[in-house]
Amino acid sequence: MKRPDRGQFIHLPAAKERLASFISSQGLKATRPREIILEALFSVPGHLSIDELVDRAHSRDPSIGAATVYRTMKILTEAGLASVRHFEGKETRYEAALHRHHHDHLICDSCGNIIEFENERIEELQDRVARDHGFVVTHHKLELYGLCKSCRERRPRP
Repeated sequence: MKRPDRGQFIHLPAAKERLASFISSQGLKATRPREIILEALFSVPGHLSIDELVDRAHSRDPSIGAATVYRTMKILTEAGLASVRHFEGKETRYEAALHRHHHDHLICDSCGNIIEFENERIEELQDRVARDHGFVVTHHKLELYGLCKSCRERRPRP
């Protein structure tokens, strides 16, 4: 079964169009700070905290503060352009939604490093389990917690 989130890729120009359309449909104003924050989100792969987004946006426009970033991230999430990630015991992070193929996460409990991975066999097994139970998967997230290679190598051996 092919999930709807697989294979979708959205480029920055398309994201800007989608944001403009969403803002217009909500009766909001298009602003330069919102566009800068969108660009900051789509400029790097991975998972950004509000502080990281504030730093990136502030470097382009010093008038952009945390409150503007929080409000804009809410809009971007509602528009389907940002995904909120609440990794266990960690601060909320955001990633560009529909930016790449579906992926899962390995999260290091020691350093907080987040490794993204794709594995078709895991996806197929999940689909089979769902099908066996008469369940239709609309979306999912898989997070595996442990120690990354670097942290394991730094720990003293017993």
